[in-house]
Amino acid sequence: MDVSFQLYSARNVSDQHEFLKTLKSLGFTQVEGYDGVYKEAEKYRDAMDAVGIEMPSGHLALTDLETNFDSQIDLANRFGFRHIYVPYLAPEQRPTDSAGYVDIARRMTVLNEKVRDAGFVFGWHNHDFEMVPLADGGVPMEILLNESPDITWEADLAWVHYAGADPIEWIEKYGSRITSVHVKDIAVSGEKTDEDGWADVGEGVMDWKLLITKARSAAPGALEILEHDKPSDTTRFASKSFQNFIEY
Repeated sequence: MDVSFQLYSARNVSDQHEFLKTLKSLGFTQVEGYDGVYKEAEKYRDAMDAVGIEMPSGHLALTDLETNFDSQIDLANRFGFRHIYVPYLAPEQRPTDSAGYVDIARRMTVLNEKVRDAGFVFGWHNHDFEMVPLADGGVPMEILLNESPDITWEADLAWVHYAGADPIEWIEKYGSRITSVHVKDIAVSGEKTDEDGWADVGEGVMDWKLLITKARSAAPGALEILEHDKPSDTTRFASKSFQNFIEY
């Protein structure tokens, strides 16, 4: 099973190259990139190659793709991406009405043509804010997917749940758009406060056995990427989550 690890989860690990060895020893064969590992791209790629880990997907910012497209594509090629996802909008970048998200969807449509022409799958990675209705009733994630119908979705189902939406309903409605699933868990209310309320996969409230079965049925072949936004022990998270997840 080619389970991937989102490297943002390991951002506080002191020796990033050594941690790749740890991931491989635990059973991981793939990682997903974020901006923290792009600064020394050649050295990091060499470290990946040395242990036999691939990076089939990575996060690249919307504005970086728009303003520095060629350099971002060079970066993606250097790491061996097949999938590129826009990961996040900072609060000051988020529209307050549906029209603003329609504009972002149009920007994504323009980029999608360029990214696909360069040989990559292109999509959007959600957090919770895209699932929360705006004052005018529009739901940002629905607007993005409906108004930019050719982009794909990296579905972070824990953030869907966190926002108060139903992950199963979203899979049923937009499963054909999913090309990657972020797999993470939410602790029981009041627990894991030192980890911002996140849990190791299989140790929280998310029914991952059901969710991943539904996701695999709706989106066969989608990448499956384990993540924790603030693990107090990154190796523990990686090990326990991998062992739990492969049972699904």
